[in-house]
Amino acid sequence: MAHVNLLPWRAARRKLREREFYMQLLAAFVVALGVMLLWVFWMDQRIDNQNERNGYLQTEIKQLDVRIAKIKDLETVRASLLARKQIIEQLQADRSQMVHLFDELVKTIPSSARLTGVKQNGQSMSLDGVAQSNSSVAEYMRNIEVSPWMGHADLRKTENIHDSSRMPYAFGLDVALSRPKADDAAGGDGSAPAAAGSISTPPAPAATGTSVNVTTAAPVAAASAHSASAPTAAATSGTPPVSAAATGGTKP
Repeated sequence: MAHVNLLPWRAARRKLREREFYMQLLAAFVVALGVMLLWVFWMDQRIDNQNERNGYLQTEIKQLDVRIAKIKDLETVRASLLARKQIIEQLQADRSQMVHLFDELVKTIPSSARLTGVKQNGQSMSLDGVAQSNSSVAEYMRNIEVSPWMGHADLRKTENIHDSSRMPYAFGLDVALSRPKADDAAGGDGSAPAAAGSISTPPAPAATGTSVNVTTAAPVAAASAHSASAPTAAATSGTPPVSAAATGGTKP
């Protein structure tokens, strides 16, 4: 005999499938919620880590800004010291320039000209004076151009002031200053170092006079020493001493 199921099995199976569907849907929701919570936590960790890095960078940037400000101050001080060093070196190099310039002014000016004003501005010099004629001014310019401490001379003015004196022509010169090569090699003091045992030439008239006095003092000292030792030698040999004055300043 056949068995016939008269119960509503289709409705029961439909309810079972619906329950399984809702359970799967709940499980998917729980998994999605967990994944979303994990992603949010991970992103929060990354944001916190980046904020810490940003804070560290900001702190280092502030420290570097302070160091950069100090470096700028040091660079300013360094530039100031370099400027002072250059000024001192320039003054050291030009310390003897004025002496040589006055010496050259005396040597180059002709007897028919006379200076009334001298003005130096850096590496240029303005000369004002009077002369007997324009040829005297031309001669003065030629003497200036051959001078080792003066360069090219430009004639600024020359005019006849119709004066009754011996020098009726007034002139003005612009002279470019220069430095001899030997003076540059010696360090700007205008004289090379003298070798041991060598005889140095007198640099200026005043120094020449001093060196002459020192040089002439040596024979006097020698004559004094000779005259002091002469009586002893005379007493030993039995001959009378001979003075330097009696022999005309020569040794016996």
